Amino acid sequence: MQWWNSFVSWLTAASNQTMVFSAVVLVVAIIVASLLAAWISRGAIRHLLAQHDRELKAAVIGALVDAATEASVWNSLSPQEQVMADRAVGQADIQLRLLPIKGSAVAANWAAHQLAELKRTSATFGYQLEPALLEFRDRLIEWQHKPARARKVFLSDLDRWKVANTTSEKSLLAEQDAWAAQQHHDQYSTPQAAPVPAPLNYATTPASPSTETQRLLDDVQALEVRPAPYAAS
Repeated sequence: MQWWNSFVSWLTAASNQTMVFSAVVLVVAIIVASLLAAWISRGAIRHLLAQHDRELKAAVIGALVDAATEASVWNSLSPQEQVMADRAVGQADIQLRLLPIKGSAVAANWAAHQLAELKRTSATFGYQLEPALLEFRDRLIEWQHKPARARKVFLSDLDRWKVANTTSEKSLLAEQDAWAAQQHHDQYSTPQAAPVPAPLNYATTPASPSTETQRLLDDVQALEVRPAPYAAS
């Protein structure tokens, strides 16, 4: 305990008060500076993460809107283009579900249902799909800005569709999709007949320019060698 008593005596000595006060101020300043630096760093990191999340959401929404545009003309795409479009939709769906946002899975389910409806209605002639595309885009953008509010709307839409789609309607829609797929497959799988060239008719084929020229020259030579008739006396 001798060293502790010596330290207390030195700390309470009047001659050392200035040094002790300076040391305390320095320690407090270091602590405050460390806390301030940590707060600033945390805010900067949070800002970078939020910006990265916004970029991810914007990229996913852009991919889904592009997929909806292709789904609106699904019946006119070739089978290869349909496969590439399905792959792009699958990647966008996975990215959307992995976003660190509450309700991303609900938004993915809603988008998948809307894309399926666009594919189904693309085979119906005269159906105006531009309003549906604009609504699809606007709803996803609203979800990006207000995810909690849009999640409630998505859930209500999914519940309404679940109630509306009965078993008979599901089977009818499945048969309609199968028929449209079969028609599309037949359209691109039927081989096109090659045009058959018309047979040449040599009997009616006009003579070549060289043959006509030779015939005219023979007629002229025949006229020159023919003897002139005697004049009447």
